[in-house]
Amino acid sequence: MVRELTHFVAGKRVPEVSGPFGDVYDPNTGQVQARVHLADRTQTEAAIADAEAAQPEWAAWNPQRRARVLLKFLRLVERDQDELAALLSAEHGKTLADAHGDIQRGLEVVEFAAGIPQLLKGDFTDNAGGGIDVYSMRQPIGVIAGISPFNFPAMIPLWQCAPALACGNSFVLKPSERDPSVPLRLAELFVEAGLPPGVFNVVNGGKEAVDTLLTDPRVGAVGFVGSTPIAEYVYATASAHGKRAQCFGGAKNHLVVMPDADLDQVVDALVGAGYGSAGERCMAISVAVPVGEETADALVARLRERIATLRVGRSDDPEADFGPLVAQSALDRVRELIDAGVEEGAELVVDGRDFTLDGHPDGYFLGASLFDRVTPDMRIYREEIFGPVLSVVRAADYEEALRLPTEHEYGNGVSVFTRDGDTARDFTRRVGVGMVGVNVPIPVPVAYHSFGGWKRSGFGDLNQYGEDSIRFCTRTKTVTSRWPAGGVREGASFTIPTMR
Repeated sequence: MVRELTHFVAGKRVPEVSGPFGDVYDPNTGQVQARVHLADRTQTEAAIADAEAAQPEWAAWNPQRRARVLLKFLRLVERDQDELAALLSAEHGKTLADAHGDIQRGLEVVEFAAGIPQLLKGDFTDNAGGGIDVYSMRQPIGVIAGISPFNFPAMIPLWQCAPALACGNSFVLKPSERDPSVPLRLAELFVEAGLPPGVFNVVNGGKEAVDTLLTDPRVGAVGFVGSTPIAEYVYATASAHGKRAQCFGGAKNHLVVMPDADLDQVVDALVGAGYGSAGERCMAISVAVPVGEETADALVARLRERIATLRVGRSDDPEADFGPLVAQSALDRVRELIDAGVEEGAELVVDGRDFTLDGHPDGYFLGASLFDRVTPDMRIYREEIFGPVLSVVRAADYEEALRLPTEHEYGNGVSVFTRDGDTARDFTRRVGVGMVGVNVPIPVPVAYHSFGGWKRSGFGDLNQYGEDSIRFCTRTKTVTSRWPAGGVREGASFTIPTMR
């Protein structure tokens, strides 16, 4: 039976809607499993209005009381995690184990945001001058919107909404229409946890819904994660309408392999970070950069052997290393880029284009592919593939290996594998990328630091989660206060105030 999905507004799912619906597919079979309503401007504006009406009461709750809601929500998600992971896996196509990881990384930011009583503390200076005290406070913006991608339907919405809610804002989420069920369930769990109706709303839709969030004056800030062209559009449009914007785009993450690296460790890192979730991660390693021909030859030989052992299967297959891509369009694009790599002269060491899963002829499955002797002018190096494709770009020496990620237009994540501390220290200081791993393939920071790339991977001054998220979700108000003793009047002053 095909499910019908609408929106979540005023503490409940919207029961009846008119207008267009989009199809939600089962990536394992290619069959439609649900239909999701696509909101128009009027319906999106109704969700914004509801969020605006609910926000003042929520902001009036003290931070500790808001934190208790987050902590109860955390327990409810942990209670229902198996159900949520199964729902996520069925719509996205990532394995159940990976779906659990998606949820868990989101919950870690909820845990961080539950420390909001400490995080919201301002500064105070006693007697800054002549009986004058100066102090600052952080206050919520009002309504914040989040536009989240298909590849992390639990993690990214939680990264966006948890700090916003903790700070006293209301939140309107526009998730991907490809896998909207988990965000809707998270909204229900927030209400069960005690979040007042309207403080967290979910609106499904396409460009009309997005443009409404970007232009409506009642929305004070917007967070976005997705492709770079859309990130640029969201950032420019939101900024032009006076909104604070935090937008994260594409990536081309490199893993530099020094001659002294442990190749067994490197191969494990590359197959996991390159092919996990069928490569549909903004932090996926898609470029291996071995230093020196000997290192490159040995690495490619070991990768070829290891890839032959990978198991591609249904998303609910506990033995599968990765499952299908999310959509037919994604499958077609990855195949087209592999074709382009062959046409441009890269050596296709392992070809995953013809993979089919028995009994699933219409599923969006693709085997792992490995290219060698890729050069920086090729499309498969310049563009984000977002599929199970790993490219080997051989570097003659360390300086060339350092230049490749530094000069690429994306600057999201990079790793270096080495046993030499001097090399690691020099690399981390000089590489022009926002997140760096040393013998760590996917350098996603812990929740109390922050996540964000450089160059065309990120737009805006503040990163996701960590203390940056508290700054993004609040405005600082600074108070200069004096209480004259004994009612003494000093008369008018016509000079700029100074503190002497």
